[in-house]
Amino acid sequence: MTLFEKIIARQIPAEIVAEEPEWLAFHDINPQAPVHVLIVPKKVIPRLGEATPEDALLLGKLLLAVQTVTRKLSILETGFRVVINHGHDGGETVPHLHVHVLGGRPLAWPPG
Repeated sequence: MTLFEKIIARQIPAEIVAEEPEWLAFHDINPQAPVHVLIVPKKVIPRLGEATPEDALLLGKLLLAVQTVTRKLSILETGFRVVINHGHDGGETVPHLHVHVLGGRPLAWPPG
């Protein structure tokens, strides 16, 4: 099981922000901004490049979950960044697709 599967199964504690049947959102343990939340599908998709056409609805739900999370954490109006890492060079550390939502301060461009 990946770290995220263990969090979804409540085997590892996490500070949960929101949850729906298809996904779970929780605060990152190593935040890179005042608000740094991960939105994780409950279905294991190792990375974005391994998603299939059958995952299209779930992928859309993950992006719509960003609205739920940013509204709840009061950054919907001020702005935020959404990041999906893929592979080693992309900064992926857990082989389970997840969406980073960062905000709570001005974010520079280009990133890292």
